[in-house]
Amino acid sequence: MENLLFWLIIGIIIFDFIFEKYLDYLNIKSLKEELPKELSGIYDKDKYKKSQLYEKETSKFSLVSSIFSLLIILGMLSLGGFTIIDEFVRSITDNEYFRTLAFFGILGLAFDLVSLPFQIYSTFVIEEKYGFNKTTIKTFITDKLKSWLITVIIGGALMCFILWAWLSLDNLFVPVVLAGLTAFMIFMAMFYSSLIVPLFNKLLPLEDGSLKQKISDFADKCNFRLKNIYTIDGSKRSTKANAYFSGFGPKKMIVLFDTLIKDLSEDEIVAVLAHEVGHYKKKHIYKGLVISIFQSAAMLFLLSIALEYPAVSKSIGAVEPSFYMGIIAFGLLYSPISFLIGISTNKFSRSNEFEADEFAREYGFGEHLINSLKKLSVNNLSNLTPHKLYVFFHYSHPTLLQRIAAIKKKY
Repeated sequence: MENLLFWLIIGIIIFDFIFEKYLDYLNIKSLKEELPKELSGIYDKDKYKKSQLYEKETSKFSLVSSIFSLLIILGMLSLGGFTIIDEFVRSITDNEYFRTLAFFGILGLAFDLVSLPFQIYSTFVIEEKYGFNKTTIKTFITDKLKSWLITVIIGGALMCFILWAWLSLDNLFVPVVLAGLTAFMIFMAMFYSSLIVPLFNKLLPLEDGSLKQKISDFADKCNFRLKNIYTIDGSKRSTKANAYFSGFGPKKMIVLFDTLIKDLSEDEIVAVLAHEVGHYKKKHIYKGLVISIFQSAAMLFLLSIALEYPAVSKSIGAVEPSFYMGIIAFGLLYSPISFLIGISTNKFSRSNEFEADEFAREYGFGEHLINSLKKLSVNNLSNLTPHKLYVFFHYSHPTLLQRIAAIKKKY
């Protein structure tokens, strides 16, 4: 049984790699040298050529980094890398909690360090080359250290909670852990922007002026109570622009990147906000939370079954059956299910985007939203002609041309 699971894991990893690279290949092949007619007025020829070069370069880089990751994981499995870490943590402590934290700490740090050259190259070579990068060496290092600290604190607490439930609750493992994870998801949805984001960026209330007044007028018009409108210094790391909505009830918040304010007109910014408010009004946030809960329940149920069988953890080289080795093995075995779930989740997300666009259009922001989407796509050098299969499997948002067509159909 252990050998069967071992080769099943190897097969899953290799198939996933081949399939993903095939999708990448189709996506690159779908690029057209000549500017398509449907992109006329969106991209000029020089910008279009630059966007294609950016897409090709990032795709080649993804191929190299993916091959490296594939070799690392296959090496860990075939050469006993997980076994070595397992033996080490067993040698330093008999406490199951300390062993689990040490195992995931060593594994996570090792994988992050070996991928560090790729992170540096992506940020300081590719993104720099195409005019996106604004990250300094100091910011990069402090971001990395802060990310490690947050992972240790939050990840460690969650892992200890799940381990405690596994060791102590027997048949109540799934409902108790599900309740805990649901509470955590709700807490993070409400407080992420006020607790985590300030560790990396400056959040400042939007200054009084015509933009804030237009936002307030729109909020009143659509009966949306909004007191918390903030700007974030996204330009600290990148020239790419964004905006997002977070929180529930009195904790709901809209955050505008300073790059968005710089790139768009005031009416276009309000159109983007109207789209974000549309997500809230259409209850997409709550629907997404419910879906996440059901997905978590299914995953935890399957995890509870996997942890019962010693062969699962032993399939990747566990010295003795253990919680932490079982988690790793389960994660590898679960990846095809996760991939299939991701397809339906992306489809649901794309549908939500169309609905949010329609909400903005209903309040008179259709043309302004189209203009803002065009500007953001061009400024980010987005691929506007992705392959249909790539969109189906990976896109959480419809393509720009799909969104424009849907908005215009309503006129």
